[in-house]
Amino acid sequence: MTSKTNLTINPQRLWDSLMETARFGGTPKGGIKRLTVSDEDKKVRDWFKAECEKLGCTVEVDEVGNMFATRPGRRKDVAPIAMGSHLDTQPTGGKFDGVLGVLGALEAMRTLVDMGYETNAPIMIVNWTNEEGSRFAPAMLCSGVYAGVFTTDFAYSREDRQGIRLGDELERIGYKGKHKAGDIKFQAMFELHIEQGPILEAENKMIGVVTGVQGMRWYEVTVRGQESHTGATPMGLRKNALLGAARMIEAIHQVGMNNLPGVASVGLIENRPNSRNVVPGEVFFTVDLRHPDEKVLDRMEAEYQAALPRIAAETGVEVEEKRIWISPAVKFAAPLIDCVREGASQAGYTMREMASGAGHDAAYIARVTPTTMIFVPCLGGISHNEAESTTLEECGAGSQVLLNSVLAYDRTLA
Repeated sequence: MTSKTNLTINPQRLWDSLMETARFGGTPKGGIKRLTVSDEDKKVRDWFKAECEKLGCTVEVDEVGNMFATRPGRRKDVAPIAMGSHLDTQPTGGKFDGVLGVLGALEAMRTLVDMGYETNAPIMIVNWTNEEGSRFAPAMLCSGVYAGVFTTDFAYSREDRQGIRLGDELERIGYKGKHKAGDIKFQAMFELHIEQGPILEAENKMIGVVTGVQGMRWYEVTVRGQESHTGATPMGLRKNALLGAARMIEAIHQVGMNNLPGVASVGLIENRPNSRNVVPGEVFFTVDLRHPDEKVLDRMEAEYQAALPRIAAETGVEVEEKRIWISPAVKFAAPLIDCVREGASQAGYTMREMASGAGHDAAYIARVTPTTMIFVPCLGGISHNEAESTTLEECGAGSQVLLNSVLAYDRTLA
């Protein structure tokens, strides 16, 4: 082999795998509902494990369900180079968010095996548990356990909205592994992902060279008023929790508008008792604040926290607020970013540097080992949506650059 290989992935094979695994939790609208450690998640995990074992990989699982598939390299004295992302989805998720990062890595591994190419370092594929955080909050939970951000007991204790614990579900589906989280080591990680935004498509660029991830903070808010009959309670005497919550949500939107390019969002809301002729007595909702600059994020948090008690007083309700998760802004490793630039250039793709607006497992892994990401476009920038879409060519481009980047890094170990 020459020092710069021309190994070429099979885009059609990658696409076929994406469509095949979309059956596990497939929705009538063409998306995927594959919540963390659900029966559908078990099915895709079993499929992934079997496909990796066909390639001669050893598949290991840690205590929080993270999966590691490793192919040996020429050198036994160095840790693996990892590729990976996640296979869980949102309740109304698409076919590519997270999944492309795992299956694009699988396609890169298949190509190495097909060509009989021996790398210097072992090569690993990782499937991280509970990246989305849609069933068990917070997001990126088990990559966070791996990186020491959360404890294993904390992860096990997380409950979904039905009171079911993550630890119990891992046990039920057979993916509570024996390895302690963090004990399965690797020396670097590349994560392939759809952009989840409109920039690459708008600029007609194929590859996003990701330099970091913006800071994120999540909160939970409970607004309490008084349930009463809608027909018998005069407007001026109501303590309408939903009215208070609505005005708070509008104020939260304004926090984002005041601090562009920051964003402020409410994504989950529960109204109680949710009856058409009862003035709402309690509302629960979640808040998501993000910005690339931690100082600006501090200001956004202060504005948000000042708005809630003011609106509660104006509407005659009570409010309880707590921050449940914080993910500081992250800068990725320059040597790995250089490998992505080289990999995209080698493949002849247009590229641009960018920060990630969304959170990813790479943000936590960057705390413990060199890490970076590769983005490809998605139609209209739409993600976390059943309409999420990208093309065979774009998926193939991402997997090719992923393989090229890993091999570029591997050449430094010769």
